[in-house]
Amino acid sequence: MKLMRVGPLGAEKPAILAADGTIRDLSAHVADIAGAAIGPEGLAKIAAIDTASLPVVAEGTRIGACVGGTGKFICIGLNYSDHAAESGMAVPPEPVIFMKATSAICGPNDDVLIPRGSEKTDWEVELGVIIGKTAKYVSEDEALDYVAGYAVSHDVSERAFQTERSGQWTKGKSCDTFGPTGPYLVTKDEVADPQNLKMWLKVNGETMQNGTSATMVYGVAHLVSYLSQFMSLHPGDIISTGTPPGVGLGMKPQRFLKDGDVVELGIEGLGTQKQTFVQDK
Repeated sequence: MKLMRVGPLGAEKPAILAADGTIRDLSAHVADIAGAAIGPEGLAKIAAIDTASLPVVAEGTRIGACVGGTGKFICIGLNYSDHAAESGMAVPPEPVIFMKATSAICGPNDDVLIPRGSEKTDWEVELGVIIGKTAKYVSEDEALDYVAGYAVSHDVSERAFQTERSGQWTKGKSCDTFGPTGPYLVTKDEVADPQNLKMWLKVNGETMQNGTSATMVYGVAHLVSYLSQFMSLHPGDIISTGTPPGVGLGMKPQRFLKDGDVVELGIEGLGTQKQTFVQDK
């Protein structure tokens, strides 16, 4: 299934992409694409619904982030061997963990704000993993049982905030609108192998990233298990698993986003995003 949330920011309704390509309203059946609704029983309940009987969502309705109730937005740094190389950094001996503020989450096609004082706003297409049930101290073998599905995640970054000012990476990752997520939560039964997905990103029509999740250093099952040793993972939590090469930071000369730039990105089977970058006043 491809589950969605549609409507104005902060007032999104649950929806599903039907076989005929229309978006159908699920709000008569579930309160949100969140919490128990994305657990095994909740997903089974949604799967049993005849989508053809659901109301059609009007064309042009805003698409929101594909999951609600996110308590943690966890990101993994330097998790692609080829991206680590372009960044001039070694592959880490354990996953690099940092947090993106949940206030950064926005819809996949919303405008992205370039923050005041930014000089190095950058792009990163990433595979997002959405947790479906509480995970604590889980083994790698059972880790995928705790995953509800996958989504396109755009880990927008301000590199000067991230690495040139003292402290941790979080402040360069958490600016408002720096976390477009969706358009769909694609349930895991539709993703045969999360470690073999093509990923791409374009800036103003020019391809910048053209990679695959096959070059991920630490795979999805490892990451879910690893994170669960340090913190419980709850339904709606998002793990953004790292980016392939082609980010602006790694270019020679470096290249960053400016007011009016349009970024398009996508992952095989998970949909696409399109954002206009706008200078925040």
